[in-house]
Amino acid sequence: MPQAVVFDLDYTLAVPRRDRATILEEATAVTGAPALTREEYLAAHRRNLTTETREPIFADLLAESDTDPAAVATAYRETIADDLEPVPGVEAMLSEFREEYRVGLLTNGPVRAQRDKLATLGWEDAFDAALVTGELEAGKPDPRAFEAIVDELDVAPTDAVYVGDEVEADVLGATEAGLRAVQVVLEDGPRPDPRAIDHLEQTEIATALPGIVAGLE
Repeated sequence: MPQAVVFDLDYTLAVPRRDRATILEEATAVTGAPALTREEYLAAHRRNLTTETREPIFADLLAESDTDPAAVATAYRETIADDLEPVPGVEAMLSEFREEYRVGLLTNGPVRAQRDKLATLGWEDAFDAALVTGELEAGKPDPRAFEAIVDELDVAPTDAVYVGDEVEADVLGATEAGLRAVQVVLEDGPRPDPRAIDHLEQTEIATALPGIVAGLE
């Protein structure tokens, strides 16, 4: 039986009410920054996984602009925080999981941005351990990120299940670090990956995941 269940945050446990491309467009418009695509942002985000804020991400993106990257980072962070909401049913699910398992969070991103999301959601105490890769030596899919969270939970990687939506960062990263992975499949996301031990729709997390975890040996 697993001893721990570890979660990704964005698009696994919490989602914005509006799409991220719209939020990014709003943040750049209000600060007078050049328009940026969601794909450009994600590429820069992957290059800056161990930072305190999103400022280095926007400094990367706005290298040829006079716009203050700190102002754009602040506008984007505040807009996302105001827009964030839990996936239905996950708060009760987390509470129930903690009665039987160690429950953790491992999320890629800058420290302030991700910690602000947890505060906005009221989830500072929802996990036995919660790590943001901005606090670590490396981000997902690097095995060191997964090693850090299982160490915090005091379990072996083989005794932990990781739940996330991204194939490379979550499924590949977790399995290569020795954890079992459950893939959250998004409507417009990647196809189910065979390396995951199971797959579920985002809307099914609260109802289907407890049975998946309970059925593991």
